[in-house]
Amino acid sequence: MTPDDVALPLAGMRVLEVSSFVAAPLGGMTLAQLGAEVIRVDPLGGAPDHGRWPLAPSGTSLYWAGLNKGKKSISVDLRSAEGQELVTRLVTDSGPEGGIVLTNAVGRRWLEYAELRKHRPDLIHVQIEGHHDGTPAVDYTVNAAVGFPMVTGPEGHADPVNHVLPAWDIACGLYATLGILSADRRRRLTGEGQRMSVALYDVALAMAGNLGFLAEAQVNRVVRKRLGNYLYGGFARDFATRDGGRVMVCALTKRHWSDLLEATGQREVVGALEQSLGADFSTEDDRFEYREVLAGLLSRWFAKHDLPQVQAALAGTSLLWSTYNTFAELVADDLIASNPMIQVIDQPGVGRHMAPGIPLALGAGPRAPVARAPVLGEHTEEVLAALGIDDQGVSALIGRGVVGPPPK
Repeated sequence: MTPDDVALPLAGMRVLEVSSFVAAPLGGMTLAQLGAEVIRVDPLGGAPDHGRWPLAPSGTSLYWAGLNKGKKSISVDLRSAEGQELVTRLVTDSGPEGGIVLTNAVGRRWLEYAELRKHRPDLIHVQIEGHHDGTPAVDYTVNAAVGFPMVTGPEGHADPVNHVLPAWDIACGLYATLGILSADRRRRLTGEGQRMSVALYDVALAMAGNLGFLAEAQVNRVVRKRLGNYLYGGFARDFATRDGGRVMVCALTKRHWSDLLEATGQREVVGALEQSLGADFSTEDDRFEYREVLAGLLSRWFAKHDLPQVQAALAGTSLLWSTYNTFAELVADDLIASNPMIQVIDQPGVGRHMAPGIPLALGAGPRAPVARAPVLGEHTEEVLAALGIDDQGVSALIGRGVVGPPPK
């Protein structure tokens, strides 16, 4: 353990992760980036996400590498009794800071809480599920079921519009992390373990309720309509500039609105409109009600200016705004390269590239180094040595196909 490791808040914690795709790997990576030793266990040859797109020219999954930074890796024959016994030992023989399992695997009775607890009474076990009853789901089916695709997209559009961000996977993974940390605190206080589960659908449903979507439908009997790029209940939308640029503008407060009018020179025109309509554009309600008229006036100003002129006019104001960027433009932006969260790592199969650490800034000092993702099976000898298995024993396990060989 290095001095840098000791400075991280979860140094010493040991977590076993049996997972694939987004939610569970993100949860494990978050713990690893906070200092925990996270051992990802994959089946021989890798889980279904091991080769998921996007891929580097070598065929290495950029997706897998991105979601497994800082972990240790071992591949095991999870179908064999010997492989299952080995994984069980990784859980049970992991010291007082271990005995923690994070998984989204289903149908493996030997990996469930009730079975593992027989060997480790203070077990902490977090199971990620699709639905609370155990039926499967993924982010895209959950998003469809909860209703967000029916309020996403251009105004008047009839068909559902999915989005590419797996928001519920992300939130679910972070909830799983929170569950582990809360269970660990309880175990420190009482010595007792904890069984937890978090369902992807429940995460989406909870947020639909927390944000008022469900109450609006039930209490107000409102069917929310699509608004395109407008903000529901306030004033925000995108504007095109003369040179083909595009800017997103959000005027959420009275001050934001005042600064937008000042920057665009529209204060007198909008003031006259406000008086003729008997409206009060200092309130979100009226800005939303008359959003199309206001956007029409402002669109003329944006259309008469190039993007650099717009950026100069909006810079230094309280207004919330941003240009639209592609991912390619983002990675070429000096502002991204200079972000302290972003560091350059050398990932096998990928090469040197910018990669993010954890978004949490831990104190005022420099960010912790970003650790690359492992190669599948890279830590086989190290992980098994911690169980007291010597080199000869490791070779025998590899020879019998119980564990995968370390990468060349």
